[in-house]
Amino acid sequence: MRFQGPEGEIRLFRNLMLSIGAGESVAILGASGSGKSTLLGLLAGLDTPSEGRIFIGDTDITALDEDQRAILRGRELGFVFQAFHLLSGLTALENVMLPLELSGTPRAAATARQALSDVGLGERSGHYPRQLSGGEQQRVAIARAFVTSPRLLLADEPTGNLDQATGGRVSDLLFQRNHETGTTLVLVTHDPVLAARCDRVLQLSDGRLEAA
Repeated sequence: MRFQGPEGEIRLFRNLMLSIGAGESVAILGASGSGKSTLLGLLAGLDTPSEGRIFIGDTDITALDEDQRAILRGRELGFVFQAFHLLSGLTALENVMLPLELSGTPRAAATARQALSDVGLGERSGHYPRQLSGGEQQRVAIARAFVTSPRLLLADEPTGNLDQATGGRVSDLLFQRNHETGTTLVLVTHDPVLAARCDRVLQLSDGRLEAA
């Protein structure tokens, strides 16, 4: 993939090939600036490659327009981010309901309430993000990510803003939900302990992915 920088062309990835099986968990390690988050953005269809193709299942997402990719993301993908990305003006329940409402899913409230219960926050559904701890906010984010039963979950430093003990509990929950639902997990992290919990660990360096 190429970008045009102030001093000329920047080539981020070099003949990068990645194949991930259904239900597999894969961790991607790499230094800051190596392109880990950009790679997640490509897999999500948020960015488009300057060359090459990306498939989710049988769908070539590089052949879709922006609206089609947005529809696919809503139907097939879930996201968990380091910064949680909860909407401050919505309750925990409303944050989890949001992707269901955007896709027109019936019984959104009941489905979201069950998703919160699954992550141990059934009694916190009426609380706003500011009323929740960091670990609780990330659990809401995990509930939101899984509420649509996505085929693919993308997690970008999901424990990066949490202390070690809270991060461990959130990691346990993330992998528990991954195993229970059979969702494919692609995890970007600096933490080798978290990465080691995945089925496969890859290192992104000099534009190439190699087994760590």
